[in-house]
Amino acid sequence: MEEKEISQAVIGRLPRYFRYLGELRDEGVERISSQELSELMKVTASQIRQDFNNFGGFGQQGYGYNVEYLYEEIGKILGLDKKHNFVIIGAGNLGRALGNYMNFERRGFIFRGMFDQDKKLIGQEVRGVKIMGMEELESFVRDNNIDIAVLTIPKTSAVEIVDKLVNNGIRAIWNFAHVDLNVPKGVQVENVHLSDSLMKLSYNINRYMKENDR
Repeated sequence: MEEKEISQAVIGRLPRYFRYLGELRDEGVERISSQELSELMKVTASQIRQDFNNFGGFGQQGYGYNVEYLYEEIGKILGLDKKHNFVIIGAGNLGRALGNYMNFERRGFIFRGMFDQDKKLIGQEVRGVKIMGMEELESFVRDNNIDIAVLTIPKTSAVEIVDKLVNNGIRAIWNFAHVDLNVPKGVQVENVHLSDSLMKLSYNINRYMKENDR
């Protein structure tokens, strides 16, 4: 049977569902209705039901959702029941901050390596992981079953490095470089443009101020 195509909008909401359900589970909540989840998340109950129906529904009429079960099932949909090895390319402030974020391991993302071309940084450690030179990148990716590469480097060098990553088996790229990447089909890219988010915030501030100055 052909797998149903799920919209990116639905996929984009799954991590938020997962986070809220995790908090409810930790608080000892055993079940919840779509209406109760709606009030918590500020998403309509019908939207929640539509989103979950893409994956089979999960709920029971008159009972609602079992929090533990739903949390685990969404985790599986997101692939969090598997381990993913990742490397960070770029050992500047952003790269180091990401390397020091310990919550990745809780979600199954294992920090395996960090690379930089600055000789002054090579040999230093970030949370027990030694920073290596760029000349070691390709062999390290091949030999250590690396799934994901995190790019925190200038856009001028990103394109060349991405080609090397793809040629050595990288399946996904978390891209903080300010450049759109062209990769083969089957290699997933998630772009994170920090300045775009800040400009969006600026727009919303200005719109709110204009509306309240009328």
